[in-house]
Amino acid sequence: MFVSAFDASFNSRRKLLSVARERFAYAESLQDIVDLVRSTARAIFSSDGVTFVLREGESCHYVDEDAIGPLWKGRKFPMKSCISGWCMLNGKTAAIEDIFADPRIPHDVYRRTFVKSLIMAPVGGRSPVAAIGAYWGERRLFVDKEIGMVEAMAGLVGEAMKAAAA
Repeated sequence: MFVSAFDASFNSRRKLLSVARERFAYAESLQDIVDLVRSTARAIFSSDGVTFVLREGESCHYVDEDAIGPLWKGRKFPMKSCISGWCMLNGKTAAIEDIFADPRIPHDVYRRTFVKSLIMAPVGGRSPVAAIGAYWGERRLFVDKEIGMVEAMAGLVGEAMKAAAA
């Protein structure tokens, strides 16, 4: 049976996601969860960068990241002026092939980075409290399996955040 390079890569990334699921089950704090996202998500997504964004009132706090170049770690932006805020406010994932062609993206903020394409997924079900972002340094047309990986990670993070808060 022939297996494409994408399918082989996807199977490998799915195994990494399964390992991450086990590790999230032992997360006891928000910091544990953030550390797990930072240390596992890039390999799972095969991306050039990842970020963990926390909703703080009407702001998005870019809590942590792992990327080939600096992004926005530690910075806060108004919910209505960034893609992570859009995802949390709308409860929807955004998969953007060309960030400079999308009006939801603050282009001036992204010009200073390597980012050309991204997937951002809300965390927390019907009332998102965070978002997970994956970034690529080249324009990409995403397939459903790639988007699903980011959404699956967001689901694991949401479950871990509920368990850690309990």
